[in-house]
Amino acid sequence: MRLVQRRIGLLFALFLVLLLMAGGRATWLGTVRADGLRAHARSQQVQQTSVPARRGLITDRHGTELAVSEDSATVYANPFLIKDPAGTAARLAPHLRRRPSEVEATLAQRGKGFAFLARQLDGAAGAAIQRMRIEGIGVEVAPKRVYPQRTLAGQLLGAVGTDGYGLSGLEQAHERALRGRDGERKVVKDALGKPVSIVETEPAESGRDLRLTIDAPIQERAEAVLADVGRKHAPKGATALVMDPRNGEILAMANWPPVDPERFGGAPAYARQNRAVAANYEPGSTFKAFTVAGALEERTLDPETTFDLPPTITVADREIEESHERGPVTLSVAQILAASSNVGSVTIGLELGSKRFDRWVRRFGFGEGTDVDVPGEAQGIVPPPSEYSGSSMGNLPLGQGLAVTPMQMAMGYQAVAMGGVTHTPHVATGTRVRRKRVLSARTATQVSRMLEGVLGAGGTAQEARVPGYRLAGKTGTAEKPDGLGGYSKTKFVSSFIGYAPARHPRLLVAVMVDEPKGEIYGGLVAAPAFEKIVSFALPYMRIPPEG
Repeated sequence: MRLVQRRIGLLFALFLVLLLMAGGRATWLGTVRADGLRAHARSQQVQQTSVPARRGLITDRHGTELAVSEDSATVYANPFLIKDPAGTAARLAPHLRRRPSEVEATLAQRGKGFAFLARQLDGAAGAAIQRMRIEGIGVEVAPKRVYPQRTLAGQLLGAVGTDGYGLSGLEQAHERALRGRDGERKVVKDALGKPVSIVETEPAESGRDLRLTIDAPIQERAEAVLADVGRKHAPKGATALVMDPRNGEILAMANWPPVDPERFGGAPAYARQNRAVAANYEPGSTFKAFTVAGALEERTLDPETTFDLPPTITVADREIEESHERGPVTLSVAQILAASSNVGSVTIGLELGSKRFDRWVRRFGFGEGTDVDVPGEAQGIVPPPSEYSGSSMGNLPLGQGLAVTPMQMAMGYQAVAMGGVTHTPHVATGTRVRRKRVLSARTATQVSRMLEGVLGAGGTAQEARVPGYRLAGKTGTAEKPDGLGGYSKTKFVSSFIGYAPARHPRLLVAVMVDEPKGEIYGGLVAAPAFEKIVSFALPYMRIPPEG
């Protein structure tokens, strides 16, 4: 009996000790840790989330929308809370654009606390799922980038990632202005984790709109013309630039093959490249205009200076011949440029000399960026005279042995077209434009008159002529380097650069076709593309025919 009483006493004492410990713990939690526990409870009941800002529009010069933001939905699940995975999957699948079996497989993983079901659904699908009010299914609505004109100016516009940040092109270059500032939102939840109220503590600030100098109809025409070049000549690629030479505004920047900004990552790397600014290529005969301009500016000759030209000319170990076989001939400087004579151009280059030639090449802006407000611009490759070989002056005056971009070539021809002055090229309205004199008005006028002759009788650009208008321009056909120190006999770059009207330019168009098949000459491949673009743009811009 006494043993039983002793055991009861021990149990009672143990109970008192445990009771005192629990009381002490409660007192400690209620005093020492009260603030921390209350904060922890609030953190479980109040969740702070980011409110994505609506990205600014990108439009053409007339307000045509090229890039907009529309509501999209991200749908997620807490599989642990899904009571009927099969039934829930059947209800959701049509809105998720997925098979019910795929959705059910995700919802059946009850060990998971979170799983994505779909990203960037259209806003209507997200709203439909929200109205179902299915426990364990959540919908987050955020802006999604959409390109209403599909592939139009795709390489120029670039793309936006699923996180809403610009990845390339103008979307990346103008990220800070376009993106705006995200807001903040507090979501109050009940004990089961269901939202009961939403408090917006800081509203999102929408991004600024970006208006371009691009003219959508001219851009569309340029891309259609390049697509036709693609069908007819099956090149690796093609590029067209359309500029207002009076102020440097880019009216079109087209590349073929096209790319859809909404599927940008799935396109080949070559297609994604904006080759109007990023392609380094040897220009060939279109470069001869700068050789002539430098010689005229240095007063080593004038347009009527004549040269007795043999069929070929040798410079060190290099023999230069014409693109078409001929006998000895006497040509003026103007005739040399109109006929695109290789022998004549090298002769003029030798008259100019290597140091003065290099100075004028760089004065035209080759070997450095043009300051165009488009990302990814290459600077070209121009060797200094110290790296010239004995035969360098046998190929550099012809546009071989150096590399340029289409944008650089357009700027060089802008100087000739506009009396020796260039204006900073740009695609964003409101860009600060810098005016720069490259050569004298006298020389610019002389070269421009010679370039009119390229489209005249005996010139190489008959296919570029537009009835009713006087035009100026130059063809180019360049062999591509073969990577072994020589030049390919099967791979070429065909080009044409010109402007209209020749005496009062309103349009400057540069066309570059990379590795055409079949016909290779610039006068037969690129010049017709120039003509088709200009034939549309002149009446579209209400530029009347000349009397």
